Amino acid sequence: MIDPFGRHVTYLRVSVTDRCDFRCVYCMPEHMDFLPRAELLTLEELERLCRAFMRKGVERIRLTGGEPLVRRDILRLISRLGAEVGRGLRELTMTTNGSQLARFAKDLRAAGLHRVNVSLDTRDADKFRSITRRGDLSKVLSGIDAAQSVGLEIKINMVALKDVNEEEIESMLEWAHGRGMGLTLIETMPLGEIDGDRVGQYLPLSIVRARLARRYTLEESEFRTGGPARYARVAETGGRLGFITPLTHNFCESCNRVRLTCTGMLYMCLGQSDSADLRSPLRLSQDDALLDRAIDAAIARKPRGHDFIIDRRHKTPALARPMSVTGG
Repeated sequence: MIDPFGRHVTYLRVSVTDRCDFRCVYCMPEHMDFLPRAELLTLEELERLCRAFMRKGVERIRLTGGEPLVRRDILRLISRLGAEVGRGLRELTMTTNGSQLARFAKDLRAAGLHRVNVSLDTRDADKFRSITRRGDLSKVLSGIDAAQSVGLEIKINMVALKDVNEEEIESMLEWAHGRGMGLTLIETMPLGEIDGDRVGQYLPLSIVRARLARRYTLEESEFRTGGPARYARVAETGGRLGFITPLTHNFCESCNRVRLTCTGMLYMCLGQSDSADLRSPLRLSQDDALLDRAIDAAIARKPRGHDFIIDRRHKTPALARPMSVTGG
């Protein structure tokens, strides 16, 4: 699949549910209205869509949410896709908040999952509960232990929040690297209505990187995972540090990704509202001809880039669509 700007689309992110057992302050309001379960695609339908994209050249699939591990019987989908790793699919990964990881780690590894990205913004238990509104830090840390014990590669994703966790970034880096885990820092994204002030949360990673460079030697790295992060090697720790900067420096020029929601909507760009309905052609026929045409038409509309901005006057999101609907 090649978009209008010559970029090969090889990476599919699949949100298997919009539900989550956390209510992170930068992601959603505390009293979130989730989709009726009847609107969700079945696991078999999600698998069929994934296979359609694999036939068209997708090499990497990431399962996201919401929180993917709260989706009932999710291991069934993971094992079916995991069986394709090494047979056209190069990598199957997952982004999780870690709350269910201790329970599922062994089965995830057996199902063919290669890597788990754990969203963790602080290692302070009180601050963690404040950010997530209901999370238990000890469960997440136990989940990371369990995942590493069965051989899952772990990367920590940390949203950098001004005046909240910015003083913890160095300690998080040393903790993650000390355990053989990568760390990726992420700017807060202006997606969806939240209860708080997103403008007040925004911390440009250009500032963070300059601060880190005063203490650490950051060596440019050509390492890529297929996602938007740009990486540096930290000479003092030997570990990898990623930066995802949708606002200070977008990553659109090399975008190889599309996002599929749990309702069958395909978003060609995280920061644009245009989408394609794949549920209708999926259900109209067991023959994939209609579905293939719908996918081709969608890729032909993939835009050059996103329009993320922080509206400092009105403090409104760039898009009303919550991140948990599109998937991380």
